[in-house]
Amino acid sequence: MRPGNYRFRFRLVPTLMLFILVPLFTSLGFWQLDRAQFKRDLAATIEQRSRLPVASLETLSADPHELQYRTVRASGELEAEGQFFIENRRRGGRTGFHVVTPLRLDDGRTRLLINRGWVATPRDGGLPEAEVPDGPVTVTGEVYIPLPPALQLHSGPEAAREWGRRWPYMTVDLFRATVDYPVMPFLLLQQPDDPHGFVREWPREQPSDGMHIGYAVQWFAFALIVILIYLRLGLSRRGAAEAAP
Repeated sequence: MRPGNYRFRFRLVPTLMLFILVPLFTSLGFWQLDRAQFKRDLAATIEQRSRLPVASLETLSADPHELQYRTVRASGELEAEGQFFIENRRRGGRTGFHVVTPLRLDDGRTRLLINRGWVATPRDGGLPEAEVPDGPVTVTGEVYIPLPPALQLHSGPEAAREWGRRWPYMTVDLFRATVDYPVMPFLLLQQPDDPHGFVREWPREQPSDGMHIGYAVQWFAFALIVILIYLRLGLSRRGAAEAAP
C-alpha cells in the first residue's frame, strides 16, 4: 500500500464523534490514574498510622480524618441507655449484630461511640443480650469513620429516630440526630484484647491500585480505537474518492 494512492476525506459525523469521545475516554483514563494514586496514598497512610503507638484521645487533634486508622485510648463510663445494635452483620456464615455503646468521656457530657464487637442473632430473631459494665473503664481501639451504604431505602434523621435500638447501618451524624449531647465525629473499633467486648475481628482495609490501572488502560485503549476508526473511515483510494459524488 502506497501512501500516495490514498487521500483523507473529511466527514462531519465521524469528526464530531472524534472530538467528543477521545477527550471523554482520555479524561476517564486520567481520572482512574488519579484514583490509583489516591489508593497508593491511602495504603501508605494506613501503614504509617498503624505503626504509631497508642495515644490518649485527650492529647490528639479532634479532626477525624487526621485520626482515622490510629489506635487511641479513651476513658469514661459505658452507657447502657444509649446502646444500639447494627443488624445483618455476618461472621462465619452466621448472622448477628454489632454492639455499639456510647462512652461518656471524663468531661461528663461528650460521648464517644464504641463498637464492642459481634454477637449472634438469638433464635427468636430479637435483640441479643449485651451486658454493659458499671463504673469507669478505659477503652482502646482504632478510629473509624462509618459511611452510609450506597443504597439507602429508609434513611435520614427521622428514620434513625424510628429505628429504636435496631439499626440497619449507622453514621455518627445519624446518631447525633437522636440525642441531645455532643458526640465525637468517629467511633472506636474496640481492640480484641480489650475487656468488656464481644467477638472482634475487624478486617484491615487494604487499598489496591491494580483495578484502577486496568481501567485506565481500558479507557486509553478506547480513545486509541476511536482515532483508528476515524482514520479508517476518512481514508479512501484516490480513484474511488474522485469518482464519489
